[in-house]
Amino acid sequence: QVQLVESGGGLVQPGGSLRLSCAASGTDFKLYAMGWYRQAPGKQRESVARITSKGSTNYADSVQGRFTISRDNAKNTIYLQMNSLKPEDTAVYYCRLDSTRRVYWGQGTQVTVSS
Repeated sequence: QVQLVESGGGLVQPGGSLRLSCAASGTDFKLYAMGWYRQAPGKQRESVARITSKGSTNYADSVQGRFTISRDNAKNTIYLQMNSLKPEDTAVYYCRLDSTRRVYWGQGTQVTVSS
């Protein structure tokens, strides 16, 4: 059974940084693309950053240059380093694994950017 567990969220002031982690289990992690998504209150879930099995990355325009996605296949974990955080980055952040058969989601971690 595939499980994704996010951690690292919290409250941070504007301009601050956070690093999110997503640990995967129950699958051959290194084979699959992974991604970070977020959902703010009253808004649809949106893609933030994605990383392929080979390590290629892409980002939403709103986070380009501020966020960095990475993966450690030895630890079955992906990360999202978030710098220069803005209030509009406030949301629940979810990780996603795209297997050949289906998509798996984590439970989410809250990120709040506020002074």
